[in-house]
Amino acid sequence: MEKDSDDKVTVSSQEVQAELPKVKDKEVPAPEDVEAVVEMEQYNKKRHLNVVFIGHVDAGKSTTGGQILFLSGQVDDRTIQKYEKEAKDKSRESWYMAYIMDTNEEERVKGKTVEVGRAHFETETTRFTILDAPGHKSYVPNMISGASQADIGVLVISARKGEFETGYERGGQTREHVQLAKTLGVSKLLVVVNKMDEPTVNWSKERYDEIESKMIPFLKSSGYNVKKDVQFLPISGLMGTNMKTRLDKAVCPWWNGPCLFEALDSIEVPPRDPNGPLRMPIIDKFKDMGTVVMGKVESGSVTEGDTLLVMPNKTQVKVLAVFCDENKVRRAGPGENVRVKLSGIDDEDILSGFVLSSVARPIFAVTEFDAQLQILELLDNAIFTAGYKAVLHVHSVVEECEIVQLLQQIDPKTRKPMKKKVLFVKNGAIVLCRIQVNNLICVEKFSDFPQLGRFTLRTEGKTVAVGKVTELPSGSNF
Repeated sequence: MEKDSDDKVTVSSQEVQAELPKVKDKEVPAPEDVEAVVEMEQYNKKRHLNVVFIGHVDAGKSTTGGQILFLSGQVDDRTIQKYEKEAKDKSRESWYMAYIMDTNEEERVKGKTVEVGRAHFETETTRFTILDAPGHKSYVPNMISGASQADIGVLVISARKGEFETGYERGGQTREHVQLAKTLGVSKLLVVVNKMDEPTVNWSKERYDEIESKMIPFLKSSGYNVKKDVQFLPISGLMGTNMKTRLDKAVCPWWNGPCLFEALDSIEVPPRDPNGPLRMPIIDKFKDMGTVVMGKVESGSVTEGDTLLVMPNKTQVKVLAVFCDENKVRRAGPGENVRVKLSGIDDEDILSGFVLSSVARPIFAVTEFDAQLQILELLDNAIFTAGYKAVLHVHSVVEECEIVQLLQQIDPKTRKPMKKKVLFVKNGAIVLCRIQVNNLICVEKFSDFPQLGRFTLRTEGKTVAVGKVTELPSGSNF
């Protein structure tokens, strides 16, 4: 539902703070009576998955997300009629479904998602949290914040003539979003070919096959195992076709596969460890009869009454309450998006990127670390060498950084270090290097906690490299 994609905005390093992710929903229900407290075990009969919707501007991400909420009964007919009228008044009749996900006026007027929309729906077996990421290149930092909270991704591609090509060409967000999603830990991908009902497509098998054949090599080169981890399917997000129920053969005789809800239900993700040390990166905070922090539990569990640490400032806090979706729960395990009410700290003393951590095994807090980097595409005339500066995105941290030393170049064929000394590298190179930041940040080695050890480097609004933390200074976790 995002139009208006010509206005370029580059992000300089001075604007890093403006890049901090914005999260829309801030209402915290606080039912204090005992009966309102739901035991997590009882609440968690269904598994929980976080799904991020990614893709180029105007591919139909917000419309598809809105349609899912309508089809799953989260939005009633009266609300839809209100949105239809509002969209018609703006002469944007086809945008009404997107208004369910795009809730602020700027997004509705421009037809562009800016912040990460958040919503919930359920199928027979699974509770889903939808994260609707912006597609416009100016808002990639917000897309990164959405993808870093996700388990699986829905890559929305427009089948309309010319629109797939624009998104897929160099500079199109389809490519960057796929690479970022893989780097940020989105291990499974559903590729939905949207707008199949559009007059230039009309459920054409040839067009669907053309898009699939172009995407598969690119997905492979981005690190996806296409046979195991990727599934393609055709839909119409605006009409809701092939979403909750399978395609009618009269509409599309050649499709024999599942509908979107079935495909989401059948995705398997690796099990998480509820008994590991707690790691919960904080994406937002606010005041509500105390300090409330929001984030996704990446490891371990958070329980009402726990004593924890807010890192890197080592402040000891007590958990007063835990909220999951709209329910107050006693305990939340890994993979849950939660709001946690804390005592012992003011909201002014918490920044995006801080981590709620166990006292016994706190997270590492460092100003430098070693990492393996893959250079994607440097800016024109840029050389990647010691002294190179960029903006580092790791879980919910956004921080300026500098490459202080290139340690070794990795041979892309053998994946082993090369013997010759490395002074600079070009596009496509894999290199071990030392990275320095100005302020203490919370990270882990990729081998210990993948979600807290993978990162991206961006310069002037463009992703130039992806990497993983390989070594941390000793003694940096206390």
